[in-house]
Amino acid sequence: MNKKNRLVYFAKKQLGKPYKFGAKSFEAPKIFDCSSFVQYLYKRIGINLPRTALDQASVGKTIESKKELLEVGDLLFFKGGWGHYNPEFPMGIGHVGIYVGNGKVINARSKEIDGIEKGTVIEEVVESFLNRKDFVVARRMLK
Repeated sequence: MNKKNRLVYFAKKQLGKPYKFGAKSFEAPKIFDCSSFVQYLYKRIGINLPRTALDQASVGKTIESKKELLEVGDLLFFKGGWGHYNPEFPMGIGHVGIYVGNGKVINARSKEIDGIEKGTVIEEVVESFLNRKDFVVARRMLK
């Protein structure tokens, strides 16, 4: 199985796992925040990424953020409700999701489900990321 297929396999195995803002790396794979989720997945395929979404946004190759150009493993970043800043991203980076193909993104986040705020690892359509006005950057980590 190649790295992209393994990445998707490991991502899908985490669906439904609980979200906790600021989850620590050692808490994976029991609890995730968005960036610890991405870091965990990439570590499973032998690639070390930084811990925070802001630092992850500075790695890899910037790519055009069009749905038809995305590849499995591409990371999508947006400002989110919480943000961390640096000179490269003065607008801040607050969230990251991973493109898993077939128009889907898997990410760990808090989301309202049936009127209740619940944090989990979920799969969403990629447009829910790309069409946000606070979308910041897409990065390619895999060749």
